[in-house]
Amino acid sequence: MEPYYDYIKSLHLIFVITWFAGLFYIVRLFVYQIEAHAKPSPEKEILTKQYKLMSYRLWYIITWPSAVLASLFAFLMLFGTQRGAVWLNFSWMHVKLAFVFLLYLYHLKCHHIFKQLQRDEVKYSTNFMRLWNEGATIILFAVVFLVILKNAVNWVYGVIGIMAFAILLMLGFKFYKRIREKNNS
Repeated sequence: MEPYYDYIKSLHLIFVITWFAGLFYIVRLFVYQIEAHAKPSPEKEILTKQYKLMSYRLWYIITWPSAVLASLFAFLMLFGTQRGAVWLNFSWMHVKLAFVFLLYLYHLKCHHIFKQLQRDEVKYSTNFMRLWNEGATIILFAVVFLVILKNAVNWVYGVIGIMAFAILLMLGFKFYKRIREKNNS
């Protein structure tokens, strides 16, 4: 499989991108669906039905297949080629795989929320969902920097950078929330 390594890597990257696109958008649809539940009839029923359909299609036609295919191509890269096997010897790859594990947990939690909303069970606020959406962003930043910088990254600075980025996202969220509340009053 060694001659196909670059093709496998390209396909892996394509499906990682579509997986993240699905994760970013599904949580945005969760926000809209939760907001729709607060609307009066018949607007509530019309919007909820539409958001459920949009979420269903996004989740099962784009996000889940992308997650499976990204994982399949990653597995082929790591265990089906010499180059991939070499990557497993590096500590940055172990850290990256830990973030990928967090991504799987994030994906599964999104699936749990998706199933609840499909049953019209609203257990989270729109503010929680907006904050939840940043989880995928933090994982994406961590993985991209690990893959690009590899051993050039100092782990202490890397961790501090991710924490600073998370804090900036939270501050941005609070700022945006204030603007939304000000515009709604």
